[in-house]
Amino acid sequence: MTGKKLTVPMVFLFIILLTNLLFANTDINKDFLGKKPYIPDIETFMQIGGVGSPSISPDGKTIFFATGFTGVNQIYRVTEDNLYPYQLTFFKEGVGYYNLSPDGKWIAFLADKGGNEQYQLFLMDAKTGRVKQLTDEQKARFGYPIWSPKSDKIYFRANIENPKNFDIYKLDLKTGNRKLIMSNNGYFGPAYISTDGKLLLCYEYMSNTNSNIYLLDLLTGRKKLITPHKGSYIYQGFAITPDNNKVLCISNNNKQGVNKLAEIDIETGKLKFLYDKESPWGVDDATVNPQVTTAALIINKEGYGILKLLDLKTGKELPSPDMKGIAESPIFSKTNKMVFSENTPVSVSEIYTWDWKKKNLKQITASSYAGIDPSLFVEPELIKYKSFDGLEVPAFLWLPPGWEKKKGEIPFIIHFHGGPESQVRPYFQRHFNYLLLNGYGIMAPNVRGSSGYGRKYIDMDNYKKRMDSVKDGYYAAKYLIDKGYTKKGKIGIKGGSYGGFMVMALLTEYPDMWGAGLESIGIVDFVNFLKNTSAYRRKLRESEYGPLSDPKFLKSISPINKIDRIKAPLMVVHGKNDPRVPVSEAYLIIDNLKKRGIKVEALIFPDEGHGARKRKNRLKTYRTMVEFFDKHLKKDNGCRMPEAGSVGGKSPSR
Repeated sequence: MTGKKLTVPMVFLFIILLTNLLFANTDINKDFLGKKPYIPDIETFMQIGGVGSPSISPDGKTIFFATGFTGVNQIYRVTEDNLYPYQLTFFKEGVGYYNLSPDGKWIAFLADKGGNEQYQLFLMDAKTGRVKQLTDEQKARFGYPIWSPKSDKIYFRANIENPKNFDIYKLDLKTGNRKLIMSNNGYFGPAYISTDGKLLLCYEYMSNTNSNIYLLDLLTGRKKLITPHKGSYIYQGFAITPDNNKVLCISNNNKQGVNKLAEIDIETGKLKFLYDKESPWGVDDATVNPQVTTAALIINKEGYGILKLLDLKTGKELPSPDMKGIAESPIFSKTNKMVFSENTPVSVSEIYTWDWKKKNLKQITASSYAGIDPSLFVEPELIKYKSFDGLEVPAFLWLPPGWEKKKGEIPFIIHFHGGPESQVRPYFQRHFNYLLLNGYGIMAPNVRGSSGYGRKYIDMDNYKKRMDSVKDGYYAAKYLIDKGYTKKGKIGIKGGSYGGFMVMALLTEYPDMWGAGLESIGIVDFVNFLKNTSAYRRKLRESEYGPLSDPKFLKSISPINKIDRIKAPLMVVHGKNDPRVPVSEAYLIIDNLKKRGIKVEALIFPDEGHGARKRKNRLKTYRTMVEFFDKHLKKDNGCRMPEAGSVGGKSPSR
């Protein structure tokens, strides 16, 4: 045989050409994988990754983040020259909030025991991971440390003097001396220190919908309220201009009643709105670069989070990355680089950097999907349905892949968020995707009282209007039935915290509608709840639900007093160390149903607080939940289920 010698690259080319010929006009992926994909159990779904809470070093070369990949949240570090994550913390219970020092050398963070939320302060070397515990006072709760510009002091809130109140303290890291610097018989905390280190921006919470901004002169100790107002308005200060003349803040004291970027003149107290004044969409989060020349805003548009950058000198927008989901936690370096996280309904939270001058977007993390094909995941449709009084209630609607009306009504689960001043947003939800791929539909309404839709909407469930939000939940079920998605008895309801109250209220007010209910860390007796919740929370909660001085009303809205009406099977989940909704609420439900001979399934975790944080406990919760709903919502064999995972994509089409 004559001719040129066959080289290695030519061999590879020959193999590629031969492969293309052999499989021409065939679709092996479709034949082998597309007809009926293997859907693993809930345990595999719970191992899907995801990261969040990013931070960035001053030079922009080192990224920090938190993830629960090992089972609880820990802090990690990656660098430009070594993108393999380096684990910094190894706490058995995991860690909470953390804050990187301005020089990038230290991390102040919080950690508690067993979910009791009595957070203590810790200091860590950001390079080696060496940790020093700064406080060990289990009767007090410490919160949200703020660094001085020279990275030698931290400021934080704590309820050391009185469990009902949060005061502000300064801790000198060189001497170890701690000093009380602001006490005013309320719920106070530090937010920002001026670039010259002279002024401390502080917040005061009167309720979740009413707050103030104070300035504390760190040289003289004088404090000044710069947001005196009547009524309930939000003022969230996040920066002081370098000349110490203005405070940058988020406020809803405008005609739309929506959170907007504003500045306050420190001398006159005049409030001026700076950006996007007429839009109905509010600002969820805002931060500035160290030079206070650029601001990053997260705009909440129908639950999605849009990142915008703003030049504070000109008021003009700067180039921003084009993201499709929910951007969160923007943090600046001292360079033209920032870091943020983003996730979508079909992709987990990942960390990105953005250089707005070079217009360079870089993905820093890439989480595992535990061998599950992400193309099987489902995007929701944003819908609106009318409630009893004509109010349009926004909701996210997920339909299982392959669903069609001709296949009949399917089991549906309606999910209610906590808060109540919170919002269902289209985050990636592991258990949602598992349920969808196993034939369930899911609806998540933002009933009246939810945040994200302005001041008027958030106030529509206050005090005596409490049960109006419960009616919104009932009309969500009516919408599903009217549209032919499901029917009575095939609808399950689930929710945690305030969402747990919604579940119990709906089970007692409309007992014939539901096929099953899952209540987690929820309120069932408002008198018992308010008496036993943590002292610092009582005043905040009374402003929402009603005062203990009106026990007649509180009893009238408490599901425990109507528990004999329940017809649907119930599952109860709670953490024994819950400081917000005491575990006694769960025992009230369990004991009362048992006395009536009604079976109730219960999970009480001895090592958890307000919600399960540990993966082993989350897994047990979701596995039990799946078995529970399967048993009670799929028992009607006359209803044909779609094939699990038969089609991917959006559901329904937008």
